[in-house]
Amino acid sequence: MVKFNFSEAEKEHTLALYSKLKELTGPSLMEGDEEKMRTHLMRCIEENQVNRNVFGHNPILLSFQTALIVVEEIGLRRDAVIAILLHPSIESGFLTIDEAEKQFGTSVARILHGLQRIAELYDKTPVVESENFRDLLLSFAEDMRVILIMIASRVNLMRQIRDTDNQTDRTRVSQEAAYLYAPLAHKLGLYKLKSELEDLSLKYLEHDAYYHIKEKLNSTKQARDAYIAQFISPIEEKLKASGLHFHMKGRTKSIHSIWQKMKKQKCAFEGIYDLFAIRIIIDAPIEKEKMQCWQAYSIVTDMYQPNPKRLRDWLSVPKSNGYESLHITVLGPEQKWVEVQIRTERMDEVAERGVAAHWRYKGVKGESGLDEWLTNIRNILETSDDLQVMDQFKMDLYEDEVFVFTPRGDLFKFPKGAIVLDFAYHIHSKVGNGCTGARINNRIVSLREPLHSGDQVEIITSANQKPKQEWLSIVKTSRAKAKIRLALKETQIKEGLFAKEMLERKFKNRKIEMEESLMAKLVKKLGFKETSEFYKRIADGELDVNIAIDKYLEIQQHEANPGADIPIKSADGFKLRPTTMSETPANEDVLVIDRNLKGIDYQLAKCCHPIYGDDIFGFVTVSGGIKIHRTDCPNATELHKRFGYRIVKAKWSGKGSSLYQITLRVIGNDDIGIVNNLTSIISKDEKLVLRSISIDSNDGLFSGNLVVMLDDTSRLETLIKKLKAVKGVKNVMRI
Repeated sequence: MVKFNFSEAEKEHTLALYSKLKELTGPSLMEGDEEKMRTHLMRCIEENQVNRNVFGHNPILLSFQTALIVVEEIGLRRDAVIAILLHPSIESGFLTIDEAEKQFGTSVARILHGLQRIAELYDKTPVVESENFRDLLLSFAEDMRVILIMIASRVNLMRQIRDTDNQTDRTRVSQEAAYLYAPLAHKLGLYKLKSELEDLSLKYLEHDAYYHIKEKLNSTKQARDAYIAQFISPIEEKLKASGLHFHMKGRTKSIHSIWQKMKKQKCAFEGIYDLFAIRIIIDAPIEKEKMQCWQAYSIVTDMYQPNPKRLRDWLSVPKSNGYESLHITVLGPEQKWVEVQIRTERMDEVAERGVAAHWRYKGVKGESGLDEWLTNIRNILETSDDLQVMDQFKMDLYEDEVFVFTPRGDLFKFPKGAIVLDFAYHIHSKVGNGCTGARINNRIVSLREPLHSGDQVEIITSANQKPKQEWLSIVKTSRAKAKIRLALKETQIKEGLFAKEMLERKFKNRKIEMEESLMAKLVKKLGFKETSEFYKRIADGELDVNIAIDKYLEIQQHEANPGADIPIKSADGFKLRPTTMSETPANEDVLVIDRNLKGIDYQLAKCCHPIYGDDIFGFVTVSGGIKIHRTDCPNATELHKRFGYRIVKAKWSGKGSSLYQITLRVIGNDDIGIVNNLTSIISKDEKLVLRSISIDSNDGLFSGNLVVMLDDTSRLETLIKKLKAVKGVKNVMRI
């Protein structure tokens, strides 16, 4: 066997790395660690136990390079470094994991076991397949430092294969870096390593695209630097004058992110305008971080016009991986949009080095307190184990997850596409059953509003809200669907009991004895297969109680006098009709409050715009007047909770000629003539008045508000049905 040749250049490089690692990890090393490791490595070389990899690299030198990345970029110390340096010996069979445990402890052995399992998987197949992925994820759960070492190892390998002639293996390694290791680094907030993996993958896999963008960046660097200097100069003066301690820098986007943007927007390099971002990094004590960041925000936005739609506040609600920063986009000189990132020194290190830095700032130094840190990493990496292909794994890592906060700061995870109603049922069945909407980041939204990562959600409930059958088709989670089905079943039972009690009361009032056998015949005669359906129709108001009783009496008389020629109406000719509110002639709308008091000073609330036919209640104002609200008003819950003593019952009595203003939200396809179709429906009805219309169109879709004057809820329901019937209209809702 040819003895392994450790070249002079490799020796020199390894010794330099050795000195640096010793300096960085010294405080975490135990007595005898250095001597035992040095002895082991010398024996390994002397006994010719070292083998170069497929690219011809020296594995000992590679392990030192990887160990340095793990220490400098991630913050791991003794156990991880020793495991990395011992791993080549484990792979070659020169050392066993049990022997390593005896010399360096259980923690080192646990890391080595995880690394070895992954190495064995790669020996079986060079491509990570679905079944192996599950095993791979299980190995992560053993010790989370394994995944961090894997990321660092792949970064190092990607750096070293620049000049290799082995194109086949370089392509394989680069694809794995792009599809597996970069998303893992992103998940952990290791943005610096993630960007490097993505850029190097692009360089090796799409050589022409990479160098095209690199050359363009180099050729525009002078002009870009001049613009950055022009932009930050006045800001620096103002920040210094305010007494803030800070430094600023311009950060050019990574080549990979520019390429992704070019593909997404289908444009050339010249079409990408946000090539760089300005970063303001403030040296602030931890108790003043947010205050000083918002102070800098105020200074920047006073000087340059901000775009409110591009504000990203990760100060108040940090990302799930610990990222904190304030991102704004402002209109700089020459009318160019510039992104400005404002953060503190602590936040910047977290942004660059991920959760490692985040937990170091919480007092984790060296190996002390590592369990808490690793537990946090494990929580971040929780993903579905039902993985089929590599792309699916990539999506499951971060693209199909939504992280949402409660007002108290608790964090919940939902599948992408989940809505407010999913969130409500996740909290509690009662909260879901009574959900009418939510406040997302202090903005009131409907219960159908989709959730987005970073949202802070506060559910709004109403005692009058009930689960609806249609909810089953709009929620995303199986948990919400199961709870809705249960609630609908319970509601049906309750309404059936209520209807039965009401019917029994009516029978008693009319002094009629109710017999079960006759009731069964009544149900059958009216065309119902189940008694529950009969009571449901009564509860819904679709079957008049008096008609049911009259039909019962006919059956009772027929049973008592079977020979008598009593005309019994056929059930075939029976039509169900809804009960309607009694109407009394009047020339004005009259509001009856409590004991039929009339003429009381009242106003219709502008927050919910009640109209004739809505379920309503009155609220006594400070001035003594009464504001009329819909029972499903967004403010109803708060009013009942805080000012229950000022709530009075209210109902409509009589119908006058007044018209009420309501706003309808219309969403649909942006087809030619659709606005004319909508407005013509309103203009054809003489009892409808269109006050205003506003339409926004984007990417083939339109959404708009119609402000209409009408007289009651029945006309409103008819109008909504007509508008929904217009071709291209997807949804119409009252707001």
